[in-house]
Amino acid sequence: MFRISWLLGLILLNSCQDRKQPATNQATIPVCETGEAIPSRVAYIKTNSSRTKVKPGSTQGMVRIPGGDFTMGSNEFEDTQPLHAVHVDAFWMDEHEVTNAEFAAFVKATHYVTVAERPLNPADFPGVPAADLVPGSAVFTPPTQPVSLENPLRWWSYVPGANWKHPKGPHSIYKPNDPVIHVSYEDAAAYAQWAGKRLPTEAEWEFAARGGKAQATVYYWGNDLKPKGQWVANIHQGHFPDHNAQEDGFAELAPVKTYPANAYGLYDMEGNVWEWCSDFYRPDYYAQSSKDNPKGPQDSYDPQEPGAVKRVQRGGSFLCSDQYCIRYKSGSRGKGEVSSGSNNLGFRCVKSL
Repeated sequence: MFRISWLLGLILLNSCQDRKQPATNQATIPVCETGEAIPSRVAYIKTNSSRTKVKPGSTQGMVRIPGGDFTMGSNEFEDTQPLHAVHVDAFWMDEHEVTNAEFAAFVKATHYVTVAERPLNPADFPGVPAADLVPGSAVFTPPTQPVSLENPLRWWSYVPGANWKHPKGPHSIYKPNDPVIHVSYEDAAAYAQWAGKRLPTEAEWEFAARGGKAQATVYYWGNDLKPKGQWVANIHQGHFPDHNAQEDGFAELAPVKTYPANAYGLYDMEGNVWEWCSDFYRPDYYAQSSKDNPKGPQDSYDPQEPGAVKRVQRGGSFLCSDQYCIRYKSGSRGKGEVSSGSNNLGFRCVKSL
């Protein structure tokens, strides 16, 4: 199992290799095209009202997605090519990301302990003092001034005691209506099984995010970043990572259903938090993808971190912007090491008809 300890500084980064240079009349700001470069667990080591609790197995709070054919992928990123025809059957999908209140009901019923809360095994870290192996998770910690975008550790910190119940550390308290965060793939899959659901395939996720649009658009909502001058997704506004202008009123997480739903009635398919999908991640998978209900490759491979098992993540987060992480755009993909969590990573579930 991949685990973490910030104090020792034994860090191997998910490097940001794909860069996009802005126009020559703009400041030179590297843009990460491979995702937000959130340090994985292996990389570290060697408003407030409760929502209705949904009975496990119910489709309450879900939207029926009709299914159909679409062209999947994007020409903007190397690992989202080639564009390919895909058919997905109809399915149910959570109308919003799983909330803290919903996850709390799962924990109460099952006594589940998330990966971020579990003790770290000293056997995984030979030579590391046991006192330094403290459970925790990655928390976005913006610097006070502009920094180079080459090193994500300038704005990510490993915070002991950070987990879904304590999103910023031991003394912080979650908000019931916010998306649950600091969840690993294992955590998300455990919740889905308890709820009588499953995690979406990335094909299902992209089909649902497109909202029935016949043609691809720059963003899932359309071609304008701010339709009619309004923010329609929770992404970073201002200068990344040191200044968030908070034009929409949120520096980080926003409660679910804050922004407009898409044509299918789904909220926050862009921004807010990244969402786990069931597919293993491989950058070359689209060239071999089946047309009907593709479920991803049989195994995982990321050339940037060959030893890590990764799953696909979709939708971007409150840290995405056209300055840095542009993987909230239509057809784009993210990826994450399966035992890692952070305070901008959550999930939603689907259910087959």
